[in-house]
Amino acid sequence: MPPTFSDRMSHVPKSFIREILKDALMPDTISFAGGLPNRTLFPTEAIKAATRKVFALYGNGLFQYSASEGLIDLREWIAGRYKEKGLHVPLENILITNGSQQGLDLLGKILLNAGDGFILEEPGYLGAIQAFALYRARFLPVPVSENGMDTKKLRAILESEQPKLIYTVPNFQNPSGITYPEENRHAVADIIRGTKTLFIEDDPYGDLRFTKTKHTSFKTLLPDNTVLLGSFSKIVVPGLRIGWIAAPDPIMQKLVIAKQASDLHTNPFAQCVMHQYLRDNDLDAHIAKIVTAYSAQKEVMRNSILRHFPAEVTSTNPEGGMFLWLTLPQGASALDLLALAKKDKVCFVPGDPFYINQSHRNTLRLNYSCADIETIETGMGKLANAIKTLLAR
Repeated sequence: MPPTFSDRMSHVPKSFIREILKDALMPDTISFAGGLPNRTLFPTEAIKAATRKVFALYGNGLFQYSASEGLIDLREWIAGRYKEKGLHVPLENILITNGSQQGLDLLGKILLNAGDGFILEEPGYLGAIQAFALYRARFLPVPVSENGMDTKKLRAILESEQPKLIYTVPNFQNPSGITYPEENRHAVADIIRGTKTLFIEDDPYGDLRFTKTKHTSFKTLLPDNTVLLGSFSKIVVPGLRIGWIAAPDPIMQKLVIAKQASDLHTNPFAQCVMHQYLRDNDLDAHIAKIVTAYSAQKEVMRNSILRHFPAEVTSTNPEGGMFLWLTLPQGASALDLLALAKKDKVCFVPGDPFYINQSHRNTLRLNYSCADIETIETGMGKLANAIKTLLAR
């Protein structure tokens, strides 16, 4: 007899991207599907050196149980990093998590009851859709574009629904690659200010900036009701699974309890290695190498679109991050395009899973960070042929 599953599991979608990655791993397939950093840029030798050093410093202590909040030295480093950016975040308000994805799960646990409304960008991050779906919340999507968040829609939802929280990725958003303009950030903050809605600012890509333009954090605009999520996955390595939440005191207290119930604490060995790496190396110099590479890869992808794609196909032009968003003409389905592209061994993520209750969208996400320039050029040529075939039908 099969087990009787909890009601909440009936509302959680599979990771569409994880399913596509099975195809992406096939031999000779060119994948623009994953949200993967480029492994050739991982600071492997520096992390090896950090690992040897922490063994010498801490010995068997590396493998003991640890504090739920996380390694004090690492939290202090993160607090200092925020200070460099003009943000006051005490280490007492920082909780180390197993990647920022666990941060979403913990926030859902402590904040959302079944039926609670929460605002999500549309298109929005699939990991957030999965995480919050577990708590049977009501999704209240608000469109985002290169102009930022739709403030008219945001205001209408806040007035009619009184949502518990709003989740955003305002810098180089996943999936679209857009960045909220400064004017839009202030407008969004003005609408949220004075409400009980908690603002979640997820910023895994913020340091991967190709331009010198910097934008104001919502922590500055809404200091009392903004929660920050951060991660070392995109700027150092993802495999150590080190992320964090920075939250006000009352929220922090509940997060620690939820963390204790979930996994007691994040891997102390990985935390020590990450902190030692950060102490011994120039993180900004390493980020500069990543930014130089990703910027060049993005330009190759954009130029391929301009040269080879039909004029009615448009794309975003990200100022940083790892993703570019493509829009096909109305009526064209990115799912149909994927079926064609896979025949020529090219993969991407159709737009459907980034929307709530919408199918056969005419949008798709392309990742440029994980393929070299020659592969991008070849893959984009094949994708252009697939698009031409689709539009000729």
